[in-house]
Amino acid sequence: MPDTPSPNAASQRPEPPFEAKPIPYPGRSSEMQPPPDHGEHSYVGSGQLAGKVALITGGDSGIGRAVAIAYAREGADVALAYLDEHDDAQDTAAWIEKAGRRALLLPGDVSDAGHCAALVERTVAEFGKLDVFVNNAAVQVLADDIEGIEIADWDRQYAVNVHAMFYILKAASPHLKPGASIIATASVNAKNPVEQQLAYSSTKAALCNMVANLAKILGKRGIRANAVLPGPIWTPLIPATMYTSQVESFGSMTPAGRPGQPAEVAPPYVMLASDAASYINGAMIAVTGGMVTI
Repeated sequence: MPDTPSPNAASQRPEPPFEAKPIPYPGRSSEMQPPPDHGEHSYVGSGQLAGKVALITGGDSGIGRAVAIAYAREGADVALAYLDEHDDAQDTAAWIEKAGRRALLLPGDVSDAGHCAALVERTVAEFGKLDVFVNNAAVQVLADDIEGIEIADWDRQYAVNVHAMFYILKAASPHLKPGASIIATASVNAKNPVEQQLAYSSTKAALCNMVANLAKILGKRGIRANAVLPGPIWTPLIPATMYTSQVESFGSMTPAGRPGQPAEVAPPYVMLASDAASYINGAMIAVTGGMVTI
């Protein structure tokens, strides 16, 4: 059972400077210092997603793991799509099963349209339906100027961050019933782009546009589409892809003075997936520690 959250838990979160030791891409949770908090010992469910089935891409670690743990404790079975981080994925699955729910591990590359279709097919075959799709998998490659952006890196970021959402939704659409929820992990970068992240920031803006359009297209069928825009969140993507100086000071630019933990991002995903959010469609919910999005 999760521990009872401390009333001042936020004040106990790690603050920069952090150890700037890089970790190999795509990163493992076990290699991070300080270790991230996914809500393993704090998130307490209340049955908000009882009986639902969710598919989460990038579900092995970071925000994906925190959302998976929260969904399981709220009563959902969870399919975890991930690249090849089998150790992280198995750890996440163990937390899902500890909550009394079923987990399905689906490794592979979401840049491949055929694999994306298979994700949906295997999820529906295993659980009988699909109620919630969380598009969370992402690639980030930094470059100091346009000339430094490799075309392959540009294409890869769009393939994983944006195209995969379309591939999965195209396959999932026939299975989505009224009340189903689509949630995209966008970013504060969609509104406030970062210089070294031209490709990444623009993919997140594209996701916001897709969500706004999907809210119109699918809203007519009673299916909702929303986005969560995290600010700096302490996930494996950070030490695996960012410059040493950025890792050391990560999150210090926020009014909170620190990065958010994955556990602090999970609650909006729960709310958006729940029936309580039946009139929330096309929303962009910022979780930024006070950074303003305009």
